[in-house]
Amino acid sequence: MTTEIRKTYLLAAEQAVQLLESDEVADSWKKESVLPRMTVGGLAGHLANSVLQVERFLAGTVVGAEPVSAVRYYARLVGTADADSALNVGVRARSEETATAGPGAVAEQARDALRRLTPRLGEEPADRRVEVLHRPGEEMLLDDYLRTRCVELAVHLEDLALSAGVPCREPGAALAVAVDVLVAAARDRHGDRAVLHALARRERDSGEALRVL
Repeated sequence: MTTEIRKTYLLAAEQAVQLLESDEVADSWKKESVLPRMTVGGLAGHLANSVLQVERFLAGTVVGAEPVSAVRYYARLVGTADADSALNVGVRARSEETATAGPGAVAEQARDALRRLTPRLGEEPADRRVEVLHRPGEEMLLDDYLRTRCVELAVHLEDLALSAGVPCREPGAALAVAVDVLVAAARDRHGDRAVLHALARRERDSGEALRVL
């Protein structure tokens, strides 16, 4: 049951793990990253979590709640542009917690998780759901959750590469998935007229309608 999104996710996750295994990331671990108030290690932990959390979510308990779509997962986020928002404080905390293991251990954990996920994602049924552990009571279809991970991988592969001073390889199809999800989230949040202005009439884009994260 290996769907296209699962293949896309696995390819992007492999690129992320390769970057996490690089000497440049390890050597820059305690330096400031390109993201405000986040070290390179914290950013690496955040990137690694897009592999590690898939296993954790698969191990969660699902009770049949109405699943949240990938678009709504992002459209309803509040405080994405505020470094001190509850959202960003929580992201940094989870990321730094992962990073405390150190560069070698984080890379190894991500590599091991990816090895296990590769066959598993080919076996999970199309209607498989996962529990969204940081949002108690919420569930997502596995494939929709992997779409959100493609967003995170596409965005943060570049962030980490820039932070460590290494060339960034585009994550292939995951980049297209990320754009599709984020534009749809912008439409959900602001409406089509605002998104049209952001795309074609920037002088009328008073609310930065395309800015989702």
